[in-house]
Amino acid sequence: MVQDIFDNTIICSKCNKEMKKVTLAKNGFLLRAVVCPKCGEKIIHPHDDEEYNKYLNLKNKEFKVKMRQVGNSYAVSIPKEIVSFMESQNTAVDEFNKMVKLCFEDMGRLSLNFQNFENLGNEMNGLKENSANPRIVKASEVRVVKNGKPVLHSKQFYDSAHPEKNQNKIYRRDE
Repeated sequence: MVQDIFDNTIICSKCNKEMKKVTLAKNGFLLRAVVCPKCGEKIIHPHDDEEYNKYLNLKNKEFKVKMRQVGNSYAVSIPKEIVSFMESQNTAVDEFNKMVKLCFEDMGRLSLNFQNFENLGNEMNGLKENSANPRIVKASEVRVVKNGKPVLHSKQFYDSAHPEKNQNKIYRRDE
């Protein structure tokens, strides 16, 4: 049996105080960590940090996929790399055979959501006891290209749980 280092008492290397176990939320991930109550030093669990870094690498990767006509609808293949990552995050394979939520967010931007929306809808309507308010995190990015050169780049970030972190950034490139 492998022992988890976070099962032991961890002492802060800066101020020699016992660190307290916490759970940090980052982009929808819950990361196990310890924090020093005196100096604020944080140590994220190595396994959680590794999984989060896999997510960031996958998120920053751009995939080119084909769109095919199937009857009166269109189908887009999801790269195996994405499906494998989702499966490793305890998303059951059966979830891929069920309905997903597809939204037309902005011009040229669609989103797919693999969560179980029947339960989420019941929780939002107060039908399930002790349900927490759902957290909404959105990020969008728009790039304007003129004559093959980038002219404008806009990034927006929204987090309903932490509105102080909401950001709108616009970058211009003068010709």
